[in-house]
Amino acid sequence: MSKNVVAPAVIAAVLLAFSSCVPETGSYLTKGLGSRESEQKELLKLLASKNHDSETAFAVQNRIAGNLLEAGQTRSLVLFLTESVERDYQNPYNAYWLLMTAHSYLNDGAVKIAEYYFNRILKNHPDLEIRGKSIHMICLQNLIRITESPEMQVAYYTDLITRFGSQIDLGSAYFNMGRSYEKLGEWELAIQTYSQFLSYGAFNIIIPGVPDAYEYAKRIVDYDSSAKDWTFETLDDLVTSVKKAIAQYDYRSLDRYRAKVNFFAMSWKQESSDNNSQADFRMLDFMRGNRIRYNDELDASSNPTEAYLRTWGWSQYVNIWYLYFRKISFPADPEIHGRWEWAGIYYGDKL
Repeated sequence: MSKNVVAPAVIAAVLLAFSSCVPETGSYLTKGLGSRESEQKELLKLLASKNHDSETAFAVQNRIAGNLLEAGQTRSLVLFLTESVERDYQNPYNAYWLLMTAHSYLNDGAVKIAEYYFNRILKNHPDLEIRGKSIHMICLQNLIRITESPEMQVAYYTDLITRFGSQIDLGSAYFNMGRSYEKLGEWELAIQTYSQFLSYGAFNIIIPGVPDAYEYAKRIVDYDSSAKDWTFETLDDLVTSVKKAIAQYDYRSLDRYRAKVNFFAMSWKQESSDNNSQADFRMLDFMRGNRIRYNDELDASSNPTEAYLRTWGWSQYVNIWYLYFRKISFPADPEIHGRWEWAGIYYGDKL
């Protein structure tokens, strides 16, 4: 909590001073507490006495809420917190009470109600710090996680980046905001956001659930800025052209057919994120003096979006190459979306 929070020791001292008989209030707040019931009653007496400053009142109320939380009395906790806010709407700690309310609903699986309270805090209550962390920032992070609307996710990310950019992982925020723009079909904004992601040392950033985030964003940004003149209308057109170039030892055409964005050449065991997988060579270097051959049919593992052509005779060190063809998924440019490209090479026989 912020610097104004009273330590637990202060609560104990105040409880001792106010241990005289005060009429009991809020009986529902003492049920089901077990060993905490006696302390809870004393806390409620103290809170009802009004004979304390705002800091002490906060500390006492927080202890009452903590007892309910630890005892699993969620309904009583929510009622206590929301009644407190409604009773004193100008209380500077209301953002904190509503945050506890939101988390209680979230833990019970009532996501929509939790979402309502997170938004309510942002719209109606000034920010407050808990152990050096902004309540508004916590609300935004929770809303980003639970909302099903990509439009709202973009709004929350924008607010989070604008207000708390120095306290968060900006690279991760930009990548995920780019994904939200994609879902909305806002490709120009998505590409701009991915460019910002790449500028934040994105190669080392780990995005949960997206192990190849850097390659994903880079491919989209590079695609957008490239000529995209290596694509083919159909897989048959692409395979026929590649086979013809191999048969005629036309290395210039093969170099031209290779994708100019993220073309790889690697073993089956390598990962595409491996820096050594990026191909930087001329086909002439592997064709001169060799007798290159290819299968008549595509490999049986080919499918509607990926295809493999087994070839051999390239080198005494790595004789067999599988040429990898991929259907392009790039809705940002309808002219190439759904076309085919020669995207890479796998060295050696399939594992």
